[in-house]
Amino acid sequence: MELKIPDQVSRLYVIGDIHGRLDLLDRIAQAIGEDVARHGADALTVTLGDYVDRGPSSRGVLDRLICNPFPTPHVALKGNHEQILEAFLADPNVADHWRRLGGLETLHSFGIPVQDMMAGRNYAEAARRLNEALTAEHRAFLQSLKTSFSHGRYFMCHAGVRPGVPLDRQRDEDLLWIRDEFLLSAKDFGKIVVHGHTPTEAPEVRPNRINVDTGAFASGCLTCVVLDAQDHRFIQT
Repeated sequence: MELKIPDQVSRLYVIGDIHGRLDLLDRIAQAIGEDVARHGADALTVTLGDYVDRGPSSRGVLDRLICNPFPTPHVALKGNHEQILEAFLADPNVADHWRRLGGLETLHSFGIPVQDMMAGRNYAEAARRLNEALTAEHRAFLQSLKTSFSHGRYFMCHAGVRPGVPLDRQRDEDLLWIRDEFLLSAKDFGKIVVHGHTPTEAPEVRPNRINVDTGAFASGCLTCVVLDAQDHRFIQT
């Protein structure tokens, strides 16, 4: 999926972890459309990954994102839950871990029975059925996911960055999984890091980072931060 970034992008819409909440994705896309109507179309939408697991409509979220529901070009980043899904397809024994992290809900959204998975058995059969259920469009979307995206003074990724490592040398493992070393750091990372991965009751704004994961799958609050060259504001469901 080749993405053409507009020459002039003065505003970013960056959305936190969706986790199978198609209803909230549709609401935030509508709100972004209303904001674009007020402020102009020279904008870009970035989603920070974790589209699947936990919420009820993982397949619906993937289907919607494949078609870009936003009134702007869309950059889709990868989350650790997309990585786990791909790992399960390669090695069904990953289900021992995945089924406790929302994988059952993802399988159910694809119409795959989960009773055996819940009981810790027949993982290979579930992986086979998921492989059959994934369309070519699903696979192309998952393969297209980037682990980071940078624009202006902002660096976007799912989980965070390793302090002391230049942004262009970050490892995917850290971009998808890091927590305390990043969250507790007061270092200047070179750009403001906009991330999700660690749920909080309200968006976190620090001098070096902005966290927009507000636990949408459980809270019903999906957060989008609107960024321009000088400031930020929030849109929430």
